[in-house]
Amino acid sequence: MKYQVIIIGGGPAGYTAAEVAGKAGLSVLLIEKNSLGGVCLNEGCIPTKTLLYSAKIYDNARHASKYAVNVAEASFDLSKIICRKSKVVRKLVLGVKAKLATNNVTILSGEARIIDKNTVRCGDETYEGENLILCTGSETFIPPIKGIETVNYWTHRDALDNKEILSSLVIVGGGVIGMEFASFFNSLGVQVTVVEMMDEILGGMDKELSALLRTEYAKRGVKFLLSTKVVSLSQDGDLAVVCYENAEGSESVVADKILMSVGRRPVTKGFGLENLEIERTERGNIKVNAQMQTSIPSVYACGDLTGFSLLAHTAVREAEVAVHTILGKADVMSYRAIPGVVYTNPEIAGVGETEESASTKAINYRIVKLPMAYSGRFVAENEGVNGVCKILLDECDRIIGAHVLGNPASEIIALAGTTIELGLTAEQWKKIVFPHPTVCEIFREAL
Repeated sequence: MKYQVIIIGGGPAGYTAAEVAGKAGLSVLLIEKNSLGGVCLNEGCIPTKTLLYSAKIYDNARHASKYAVNVAEASFDLSKIICRKSKVVRKLVLGVKAKLATNNVTILSGEARIIDKNTVRCGDETYEGENLILCTGSETFIPPIKGIETVNYWTHRDALDNKEILSSLVIVGGGVIGMEFASFFNSLGVQVTVVEMMDEILGGMDKELSALLRTEYAKRGVKFLLSTKVVSLSQDGDLAVVCYENAEGSESVVADKILMSVGRRPVTKGFGLENLEIERTERGNIKVNAQMQTSIPSVYACGDLTGFSLLAHTAVREAEVAVHTILGKADVMSYRAIPGVVYTNPEIAGVGETEESASTKAINYRIVKLPMAYSGRFVAENEGVNGVCKILLDECDRIIGAHVLGNPASEIIALAGTTIELGLTAEQWKKIVFPHPTVCEIFREAL
């Protein structure tokens, strides 16, 4: 059969591209080898946030007395938490399927194999397409640590399905995935140790706010080993042994389990990409232009495969740009205001330039910084804790970065992102009327 658009990969980029193209009246074939929704929906964004919300509710119950509410002997049922997570995922996957069906998208379950830019094989059938959109996503990177084959380590996928109450856990990697699982298991009473090679957790986030978040979790009992390299892993009965070295020398830590979360890498093998001879970046990612076209104009790449931003919301926007280009609409991809969020408790979120990135780019900037306690709504809902709002402005007083530590950072950061994308100055932003009382008013207070 022949289609106007063939899409390989059914994650956020793939199913968004399929929906937009189908809604526009194009004939669309979507091929997914695992589960529709990709990593994000099935074993990433959605399931982790579901678990973290249960942990947050448990935290709130344990500390309800701060708000003059008494909760006797708060407890949790890990098996039911995991079951609820699975129910949420199933519901949302069905929702994606329904949307695609409504827009007449043909969905194939199986492994795609690219023959050439207009031909894809799946199973025993061959399909022709006028345009090809590659949305193969990313996979967990497992570093070649000595002895790793001897231990029964976890990836994020294993941690999401665990129904066993642990007493201790070592997390190798203090990035977003590592910190979110550190938050979850710490809330459940697990002794968590985070081992990070860099000198601070959450490498891409604002360094000052990341340090404050780390300090908060250290108070809760999480142990952090920064500037530390894991040199070997081994098994001692039921316990895993992690040997590491840092400026203080060589030591080891033992735990019930090890969670490997050092990062992810784009999936570039296993689907015939080599048959296209597409131009790559120095890091091996697919090179695309502002319309998400590869060096072959009728072949597009969206999502983690491009290596720009391994985030679902970036992938969604890239997919829209790709389909709009196919439709002949003028659209370009902008990476100026991509929000990043870590769903710990408290949350940390940022968009635009950090102090570190602005300095690297030699951007002249000034900082406006304010405690979150300047927001009345924040004070009402966060008894005994505080946070920070930091805004970066350039020489023309335009907003170029915003970073927030404190709940609900994830829900208000898009407001700052919109401001950055539109190139607004502080004076222009201040003219916007903010509802009162809301936590987002902190931006106006800061300005």
